[in-house]
Amino acid sequence: MKKIDCLGDVCPIPVIKAKKELHNMKSGESFMIVTDHSCTLESLVELLKKYDVEYNVDEVINGVWEITITKC
Repeated sequence: MKKIDCLGDVCPIPVIKAKKELHNMKSGESFMIVTDHSCTLESLVELLKKYDVEYNVDEVINGVWEITITKC
């Protein structure tokens, strides 16, 4: 699984990276975005609602989230 490190990146950079990856994915493929900004997390969740994907959000340590995205 591809891992996109967005630690320290502020919006809209992680959202742009996610959009790029979503457009290149095939059905069944997954990737993970790691972020440390809560506003990025909120923006990504809103973006993902527009795509045919499943996603899981896990706060691995306080203030750091891993969002795993799988294209349906």
